[in-house]
Amino acid sequence: MNKQSITALIAAVFMSLTAASANHLRPTHYFSDTRGTRTLEKIVPARFGTWQQQDLAGNIVNPQQQQLLGELYSEQINRAYVSAQGYRIMLSIAYGKNQNDSFQVHLPEICYPAQGFQVLSNYRVNLDTDFGKIPAKQLKTTYQSQRIEPVTYWTTIGNYAVKSGTDKKLKEIEYAMKGEIADGLLFRISSLDPDLPRAFSAHQQFVSSMMASISAEDRLRLSGLTR
Repeated sequence: MNKQSITALIAAVFMSLTAASANHLRPTHYFSDTRGTRTLEKIVPARFGTWQQQDLAGNIVNPQQQQLLGELYSEQINRAYVSAQGYRIMLSIAYGKNQNDSFQVHLPEICYPAQGFQVLSNYRVNLDTDFGKIPAKQLKTTYQSQRIEPVTYWTTIGNYAVKSGTDKKLKEIEYAMKGEIADGLLFRISSLDPDLPRAFSAHQQFVSSMMASISAEDRLRLSGLTR
């Protein structure tokens, strides 16, 4: 049995034991109450580095009905940015103050195909920043073999960027053990670009530049970066 399998087995046993005593571990306090009143609209800058927000033309992929999105997420922002060199990136952030299993099914691997896209590749990566690495995923998606949209995204639970569904569940349990209901978000960027290396390089630069332009508190909330 390899290291990954052992880790998954330990996590499964731990979650089973925790579920058995769930009635005694029901969290009662929202972790989001510790964050103050700053909204995503205020946290995410309109201009940073060489990037400038611009009017959003067309819709960012989001197949869920607005009513359902309102039930799942407390805040959402959808923006477009353009670099000084003219490269355009779409940003979508969905934040929920009460995270549960339903959050997992709205990842890009699920929502893009629901909109008619194909996911042709899906890789785990670590995005380098001046403050550490962010565990993320990068996808190549296409629509009718014409629109090629590379996607980079990550998810957080509380103050942690999570690497997998198991990691997500363990962080939820960790907060629950302290009597807290974890919050979390999905941070997603994409661009229309058939050149994947160029697209993912631009995504990397966009993320690194944004993280360098915001406060340590906001950086922790958006990405789990602590340095």
